[in-house]
Amino acid sequence: MDTILQTIDLRKSYKIGKIENPVLHGISLEIKKGEFVAIMGPSGCGKSTLLHLLGGLLSPTSGNIIIDGEDLARVSDAQRTDIRRRKIGFVFQRFNLFPTLTAEGNLKLAEKIHTGNGGSDGVNRREVLRLLKLDDKMHHKPLELSGGEQQRVALARAVVNNPAIILADEPTGNLDTENSEIVLNMFSELNRKFNQTIIMITHNPEAAAVCSRIVRMRDGLVVDN
Repeated sequence: MDTILQTIDLRKSYKIGKIENPVLHGISLEIKKGEFVAIMGPSGCGKSTLLHLLGGLLSPTSGNIIIDGEDLARVSDAQRTDIRRRKIGFVFQRFNLFPTLTAEGNLKLAEKIHTGNGGSDGVNRREVLRLLKLDDKMHHKPLELSGGEQQRVALARAVVNNPAIILADEPTGNLDTENSEIVLNMFSELNRKFNQTIIMITHNPEAAAVCSRIVRMRDGLVVDN
């Protein structure tokens, strides 16, 4: 399999006054296209910081983040935003849906941001909604949906533009057991049917068990991958 993401000696520190607070101490990691990877570790070990760096939401202090041949650490902020828009889909624990838009409206907005214009003709959007069992919820707003349905809309929004990588930050953290299982099954189906590369942070061993690989972190380092 081809490598789709690679980090080389990736480091991140936050400066508080004159004091440097290191969070990541040199992460070197390689993800192959089509892998479904869980990142696990205790709170404060740097998992979310790593995910935000991989998604171009943060800039590293040093090191490289190569996504599909492009180095996020060596481009301008505008170029990083463009790479993120074209190649990365995000799924967050808190859904982050626009409350005034319907499920379809949230997907249309994602398409518009991705393409820079009015979006697609809707064919892929409808197929994604069907795959995630949301085709009868297209005209519902987030407050009219259950937590599990909202997370599926968030997942649909992440995949509607066929990103190279999906980054998921505790995507089942706010869901009950039944809805967690539904969402994880959807991730597995996307990975299996479409060879979608997925990197997921989770504290849940049952969620990690559906992944093809587990990367374990501790104290800002990868200790097992």
